[in-house]
Amino acid sequence: MLGSLRPRLFAAFVLAAFAFVSTPALAADGEGAPVVQTASIATLPNLAAIVRDQTAQAERSAAPAPTAAIATATPRPLRDMVVSFVDYGNYDAEQLCLAKAVYFEARSESLEGQLAVAEVVLNRAASGRYPPTVCAVVTQHAQFSFIRAGRFPTPDTSSEGWHKALAIADIAAKRLASQVGRDVLWYHATYVAPAWGRQRTRAAQIGTHIFYS
Repeated sequence: MLGSLRPRLFAAFVLAAFAFVSTPALAADGEGAPVVQTASIATLPNLAAIVRDQTAQAERSAAPAPTAAIATATPRPLRDMVVSFVDYGNYDAEQLCLAKAVYFEARSESLEGQLAVAEVVLNRAASGRYPPTVCAVVTQHAQFSFIRAGRFPTPDTSSEGWHKALAIADIAAKRLASQVGRDVLWYHATYVAPAWGRQRTRAAQIGTHIFYS
């Protein structure tokens, strides 16, 4: 396109220059009337600058627009988030209840399995079908087998398993990673077959737990 544009601009430049140079002086018949002098060759540099500006503008218009860089956020691996987790010890009751649920229900599972258990607890609290807080969900009668008379056992807070449980609880609460959908409200171990499992939709199996929506 530019190859055909430049000859046309150059031709326009030549014709304009010729017209300025060859135009005769015009004198008015009346006394004192202004006289239009013949265009001087000194006006040509201004004309040339105009043509150069027009050519540059045409080249800019014809140039392809730069492709915008598309930033893609790469999720951090779950293991990296757990390793980088810092235990500051400033947890509220809900965070501790969630961490204890992960610790007692799934500390022998993979990190993905632990995260799925934490998500089920959070999903129940948000569902409207179960108590509205994490602690109430976990201590609800006959829901989690590690609960005795509505009380939590005492975790080994110096263990690596407790540190992982705290990290998983934090990741799940902040929704930094996910293993199951928000409609997943139930799970059971693979070595049992509760009757209610046949009434639910199986969503996933992670480790020794089967999850349902």
